[in-house]
Amino acid sequence: MSWTDELYKIYEFNSDREFGENEPVMLPVAHSNIDVHLELTVSETGEFKGASTVSKEDKTTIRPNTGKAKTGKTPPPFPLTESIKYLAGDFNQYKPHDTEKKSFGDNSFFYNAYLEIMQDWCNSEYSHKAVEAVFKYVSKGILVSDLIKAGILEIDDGCLKPKQYGVDVDKLTIRFKVNYNDLGIETRTWKDKTLFDSFLNYNTQSRGNKQLCYALGKKLPSQYIHPAQILKGAINAKLISSNDESGFSYRGRFENKSEALSVSYEFSEKMHNALKWLIEKQSITFKKIKKDEKSFEIKSIDSMTVIVWASALQDVPDFTRCFIDKDDIEENIVDDYDDLGFNDLPDENGTPSTMPEYKRLIKKRILGISDSLKPNTKIMILGLDSANPGRINISMYSELESSQYLRNIEKWHSETAWLRFYGKSKKRINSFSVYDIVRYAFGTEQGAFVDCDKKLMRDNILRLLNCITNGAKLPSDIVNALYQKASNPLAYENGYNNHRSVLEAACGMIRKQIIDRKGDVSMAFDPNITDRSYLFGCLLAIADKAEMMTYQKGEYRPTNARRYWNAFSQRPSQIWKIIEERIEPYLEKKEWIMKCYTKHFNAIMEKMSVEDFEDNSKLSSLYLIGYHHYSVLLDDELNHKEEE
Repeated sequence: MSWTDELYKIYEFNSDREFGENEPVMLPVAHSNIDVHLELTVSETGEFKGASTVSKEDKTTIRPNTGKAKTGKTPPPFPLTESIKYLAGDFNQYKPHDTEKKSFGDNSFFYNAYLEIMQDWCNSEYSHKAVEAVFKYVSKGILVSDLIKAGILEIDDGCLKPKQYGVDVDKLTIRFKVNYNDLGIETRTWKDKTLFDSFLNYNTQSRGNKQLCYALGKKLPSQYIHPAQILKGAINAKLISSNDESGFSYRGRFENKSEALSVSYEFSEKMHNALKWLIEKQSITFKKIKKDEKSFEIKSIDSMTVIVWASALQDVPDFTRCFIDKDDIEENIVDDYDDLGFNDLPDENGTPSTMPEYKRLIKKRILGISDSLKPNTKIMILGLDSANPGRINISMYSELESSQYLRNIEKWHSETAWLRFYGKSKKRINSFSVYDIVRYAFGTEQGAFVDCDKKLMRDNILRLLNCITNGAKLPSDIVNALYQKASNPLAYENGYNNHRSVLEAACGMIRKQIIDRKGDVSMAFDPNITDRSYLFGCLLAIADKAEMMTYQKGEYRPTNARRYWNAFSQRPSQIWKIIEERIEPYLEKKEWIMKCYTKHFNAIMEKMSVEDFEDNSKLSSLYLIGYHHYSVLLDDELNHKEEE
C-alpha cells in the first residue's frame, strides 16, 4: 500500500503550513468540508448577535466530523455546523405545511441528538469556549424565531416557506461566529485551529479500544467507516470499506474484519485528507472545452481523475495533453493547455514549426523542470475511478524517479508529434492530447465535433497513460482504429476540418508505432521512400489536390479521391484507374493544372515499379503518411506560386 504511505507523508509535511489565499486548505483530522447557506453570530455567553447569508465564493466551510456515516432515516448530527432541522428547537412551530413532494415532520429527534453531542463535548476535558457559546444559544430553542426577526428566513401565513435559498428550508446549513470578550481570538469557528485541536482530542478519546494499525505499526484507535466525498462526481463512493458484517467478504481468509484490514483512525483521516487536497489542488479531470453557436460546454470523462505529485510536492508537468489544444486555438479560447510551459515561444501560436526546434524546446523545458526538482525526488501517478455509487477503484498507480518520468514525457511528446494545421495556411508541429487520440480513434462526428462514449474514452485513456508514464508501446488497436477512421473521409460532413484532424492524429500515432519498432518518419515528403503504400498515398494526394484546384471560390464538395478513398485503401490499383478516369474532365478545364498534375504524377510513378503499381492488395498505414506529406508539399508549392 505504498500509495497510502505517500499520501500520509504529504499530510505530515503540509498540514501545519500556511496556505495561500487562492490555494485549497488541507483539512484537519476529524473534519470535513460542507457548503453552508447562512452564518449566525453569537456572543461568548450565547446571546444572538446577528445573521447573514453566505456568498457563493465563501460557502465552503470546515466542520467537525465524528466519522459516523450519515445514512438512514435519522442520521447522526455533526457538531457545530449543521442544518436547521438539527439546530432549531422551535422548528416545529414554524415548519412549512405538508406538500405533495415532502412532509417536513417533527425535528425533535434531530434537535435532541445535536444537543446531546454538543453537551458531551462541553462536559469533556477538551471543551472550548466556542462550543460552550453555541451550545448555550442552541439550547434556548429560538433559532428560527431569531432568523425570521433578522429578515433571513421568510414566512407565509405563520409558516416557513418550503424552499429558501434554493433548497428545502430544513436543509439550510448554518455556521457560527463567536464574538469573544477578548478581541484577539479567532471568531470564525471554521477557521479556529484551537477549535480543530479541541474536537480532534475529544473525538479520539471517544473512539474506544486500540488495535494494531497495519500502516503505522502502532496500537491506535481503529477506523472501519472511512471517509467518502473524495470524488466530486461520486460523493458517496469510498476508497476503503471494511464494515461488511453481513456479506462477510473476508470469509475463508480471516476470522473477522480487524484481521482483514486494521487501519487507525489517524492514518485513515490523514491519508484521505491529503488525497482530497491533492485532487482539489492539482488533479487532472479530463475536461474538454467545446464551443457551439450559443455557449461553451464542459464535458468530463465519467468520474475518472488522475493525480500526479512529487514526493517533495514540487511542480511537475501535466503529461496528458499536448502543448496547445487545436480546437481551442481555432476558437481563440486557449487557457490552460500550455501544459509544459511553452507560453513564451517566439511563434504566434506557441508551438514550433520545425521538428528540431520542437525537440529542442521540449528538452529545454524538461531540463528546466529537472533542475528545479530536488535529488531523488519520486513522482507518483494515481488514477481513481468510481465504478459504482459506493466504490472508488484505483485504476492505475505508478512510482517513478523524477528523471525517468521527465524522460518518458519528453519521449512521448517527441515521438507522437506531427505537422498539424491551425487555421488557414498555419502549420505547426505539435503532439496530441490523449483526449483527441481516443475520440478520433473511436468517436463519431456529432455536430461540429468528434466525440465518443465516456466509458470507451476512460478505458483507452488509461491505456495511453501507461504509454506516457511508463514508456509502454502504443496499443496497435488504437493505431488500427485511427487508420480505419482516416480512410473514410465521407463519414465526416465537416470533412476538411474533422477528417483532417483525424488524419493528423493517425499520422502521429503511425509515426509513434514505427518508432516503437525502431524506425522513424520525417515530418515532410521523403523522396527516398519507395514503399508501395507510401507512393500510392502520394498519388491520392495529387488527385485530390488537382481536382480541388478546379473548384470555384467558395465551392465545396468531396473530390473523387475522397469519394473513393476507402475503396482505394483496400484495392489501390483497381480504384486508381477509376479516380484517374473521373478527374480527367476537370483537369482538361485548365491547362496549367493538367501540367502540374502530370508533373507530380510522373515524379511518383518513376519511383514505383510496374509490379508495385499493379499490386491490388490492401495498403498499409504508411499510405496515410504519404498522403499527408504530399498534400503539404503541394500546398507549399501553390502558396509559393501565389506569392510570385
